[in-house]
Amino acid sequence: MMKKLVSTFALATALTSGAFAMPVDEVVAKANHAAYYQGADGKAKVSMTITDTQGRTRTREFTILRRDGEPDDAAQKFYVYFRGPADVAKTVFMVWKKPEADDDRWMYLPALDLVKRIAASDERTSFVGSHFFYEDVSGRSPEEDNHELVEETDNYYVLKNTPKDKGAVEFDHYIAYIHKATFLPVQIKYFDEQGENYRTYDALKVDMVNGIPTVTAARMSDSRIGGSTEMRYSDVSYDQGIDEDIFSERYLRNPPRRELR
Repeated sequence: MMKKLVSTFALATALTSGAFAMPVDEVVAKANHAAYYQGADGKAKVSMTITDTQGRTRTREFTILRRDGEPDDAAQKFYVYFRGPADVAKTVFMVWKKPEADDDRWMYLPALDLVKRIAASDERTSFVGSHFFYEDVSGRSPEEDNHELVEETDNYYVLKNTPKDKGAVEFDHYIAYIHKATFLPVQIKYFDEQGENYRTYDALKVDMVNGIPTVTAARMSDSRIGGSTEMRYSDVSYDQGIDEDIFSERYLRNPPRRELR
């Protein structure tokens, strides 16, 4: 998978093994931007396939809307509207991402006509029954971890990331492989206190969208619960002028039909 991505971006002719390492904080900042902050806003349709240990599958279909704060402001807002199947249709997940405080998260459950606040302690729990966590969808703040550049290859920066508050997470540390040409994290491995890799994220496909390298397929696997979840993105777009009013409790019960088309 990594070799395929490398060939896609023709790194062999662009990089050399003797390149001087970029400061780790700069690598982290660029990787965070590449993964979550491309364009002033963004939109994508997502098809999620959840596979259990016996090979049985379930699906989720949803649309993600994102809007960033002002330039140089790491605040973001996310709106996730579920189209299907029937048991999750019209469910809405919304996030107000705050760089220096706990994020605000809401889930609207249409069957109960209930808006539920998601506590900060629930960030690393399953996102609608998948192997992805709530935090994976909106992103983990770089400020929550200490970062170390443990290896630099021709094609990747390899970072070891250790949580500052180990009591708030289930992992001891994670290793991220950052693609040098795009700064996209193409693989993230989570390790427990015994040093066992129990959870792995892989970027399966990267496409150019309006000149922006964009992950359009990704997988999360977890050996503790078994199985994996794949997400495939279509109709991806940036800088759509998405109205900030959409990211409010009013629109949890009344989805913005035009923006979700």
